[in-house]
Amino acid sequence: GIKWMSSLEAKFEDAKHKKPTAEKLERLRRQKINHFRNQHRISVQGTDLPDPIATFEQLQKEYKIHPKIMENIQAAGFQVPTPIQMQAIPVMLHGRELLASAPTGSGKTLAFCIPLLTHLKQPRNKGFRAVIVSPTRELASQTHRELVKLAEGTGFRIHMIHKAADAAKKFGPKSSKKF
Repeated sequence: GIKWMSSLEAKFEDAKHKKPTAEKLERLRRQKINHFRNQHRISVQGTDLPDPIATFEQLQKEYKIHPKIMENIQAAGFQVPTPIQMQAIPVMLHGRELLASAPTGSGKTLAFCIPLLTHLKQPRNKGFRAVIVSPTRELASQTHRELVKLAEGTGFRIHMIHKAADAAKKFGPKSSKKF
């Protein structure tokens, strides 16, 4: 039979059966991400930025972080990433350049150590493969401590060099030519 309805009812009926378009879904996803960033006071600039993470477990699922590193994160007592970690870790895991600013104690060290170890993938006997330059011994010591905890059980060798003479003694007199 014939179904009679007003034009208003017909519009409502059409809208009910329409599937959301890809554009609309993308717009909703962007709104959700922007809301998340605003909620956590994350300010970003740039184009084509990766989405922030809400949990450390997402690193395992989305970025295939080494399981031992994930264990070490949990063993160190980190349950939820801080805002700097939420955005900085995915940016660096995507191989993007980053300039980040956050208060002392906000988790910046962990935010760059996780991507560093992930990019190195596994230990190799090829000398120094990554160098972190710190402005103070205190900061270098803190970074060293965090990296040692994070890399425990992975086979990475973490060293802190604060004097060239000590480095020559520790790694041999030809170390400056070798590395």
